[in-house]
Amino acid sequence: MLKPSEAGFRRLLPLLRPHLRQLVLGVLCMLVYVSSFLWLLNLAGALFPALGSRDLGRVLGLIGQGVLIFAVQKLAQFGQDSLLAGPALQVSKTLRSNLFSRLQTVELGALEKLSAGDLTYRLTEDADRVSEVLYKSIHDTLPSVLQLLAVLGYMLWLDWKLTASILLLAPVIIWLISLFGARVMAATERSQKKVSELAGLLGEAIEGLPLVRAFAAEPWLQGRFEEEIDQHRQARHLTYSLVALQHPVVGMIEVVGLFSVLGLAAWRIQNDGLSIAGLSSYLTGLVVLIDPIAHVTNNFNEFQQGQASLRRLRQIEKEPQEAKDPSPALSLGRPQGNLRLQQVNFAYGDGKPVLRDINLAIQAGQVVALVGPSGAGKSTLFSLLLRFNTAQSGEICLDGKNLSQVRARELRQQVALVPQRTTVFSGSVADAIRFGRSISHDQLIEAARLANAHDFIMALPNGYDTQLEERGTNVSGGQLQRIAIARAVLGNPAVLLLDEATSALDAEAEAAVQLGLRQAMQGRTVLVIAHRLATVQEADQIVVLEKGSIREQGSHDQLMASNGRYRELCERQFIRVNAIGSN
Repeated sequence: MLKPSEAGFRRLLPLLRPHLRQLVLGVLCMLVYVSSFLWLLNLAGALFPALGSRDLGRVLGLIGQGVLIFAVQKLAQFGQDSLLAGPALQVSKTLRSNLFSRLQTVELGALEKLSAGDLTYRLTEDADRVSEVLYKSIHDTLPSVLQLLAVLGYMLWLDWKLTASILLLAPVIIWLISLFGARVMAATERSQKKVSELAGLLGEAIEGLPLVRAFAAEPWLQGRFEEEIDQHRQARHLTYSLVALQHPVVGMIEVVGLFSVLGLAAWRIQNDGLSIAGLSSYLTGLVVLIDPIAHVTNNFNEFQQGQASLRRLRQIEKEPQEAKDPSPALSLGRPQGNLRLQQVNFAYGDGKPVLRDINLAIQAGQVVALVGPSGAGKSTLFSLLLRFNTAQSGEICLDGKNLSQVRARELRQQVALVPQRTTVFSGSVADAIRFGRSISHDQLIEAARLANAHDFIMALPNGYDTQLEERGTNVSGGQLQRIAIARAVLGNPAVLLLDEATSALDAEAEAAVQLGLRQAMQGRTVLVIAHRLATVQEADQIVVLEKGSIREQGSHDQLMASNGRYRELCERQFIRVNAIGSN
């Protein structure tokens, strides 16, 4: 038998409360629709004897009543379906919106481990399936169940002994439906997992097609793709096979039950326990039962598939979230840009230390370069400054205010990031710079000028209204990076974080971006992650990180004179002691 699911649809009931009035009207229509079956059954019982009596007037009167009842039933069915569709779709919308909102607050470390293809499938296909199942449950399954109960109640009233014999088969049918349903849900979960993996592979493949061609690896990628789609085919085939097997098994039991009832009915008539009119109504009731039983059976299978989809959606809620804003929170105001890190320690979920005893004082307006090998903790330090993560111990202060006591949104308005790889959303160039912020056109132009981007933007076909293609493929890498710089300085942040912003550019593009960076850095505290040490020799401070600790700290000349780790790194990159400001 099925066990109650932690992702049960009952958890969606609170989302239906705002639509209570519409639901009540829909249920009233549903009651009219279901009760009309009882009138039709009673009418059928009177119609057959009337046909035998050859009373044409009576027959026509009964037929007229039947047509009228059918008309009322169909109007009620339309009201039921149209009124109940809205709340079901609204629940799907709210569920999808809430989950996407929650996804935006998942810790970045956890988010990076999730497959983009899998998340896309969950928030599109899985959410749609939940919506469809919820709609069917409200507008189809519920009236079918009510119809079953009403008709069975009427049949019990006609002949309880005959109906009791039918009900003996009900536990068998329910057990079979539950048995198949459990297996259908398990098979559906496997199928959906395969679809998610397929979506993830497609995303990787489309992104990496140039690399695949460069290595002539098309056969390898084709093989992987065909293996994934075959596994998906097998998983879906198992689901279809289970559903296909259920229909004849349950159908055979229904047929056996039907013929058993006919035999018992004949015996009851012979012993004067049932009249011809009663038999007519009774057999009509049996026919009327077939349709709701089929609906309930089919919808139960879909319900189980919807359970699997809902469970996958609910798994997003289990992902670790960013730390909530403190209450009450300190107001950051307009900071000058003085940063202080004191005894900062941080480790990710596995407990392995990433930063150890970090002590660092940065005065407003200083440029500080973070250097060191990969995995030294440079990017993690940026994530702490943006409060993507929170240190396990120690303090990080901006103008004396502990960042853990400040609202994240307010902090990120004053600490801006220019990433190594620029991400833009589809839309205009102006939209890419604004990034959802309400600013004037003059502020937009000023930010673009600071980033050395205004001239190339004006040279585009429609200037700031030029539409960027997906991933910004209709502009160059250097132009994209200058858009990212404009986006970062638009809010006039006090602190600017640069993550090796020119590492992937050619010399000409780098020169244009470096000009934009120099202009953007004026009057701000700047932290730079640098792998090419020639680009940071003029920094006020250079901090050498290694294995999560500060190994050395000072200016370029001081560190070169100390003959330590920094000098060793510079010599590896062929930088001479007196080569300040040159490569």
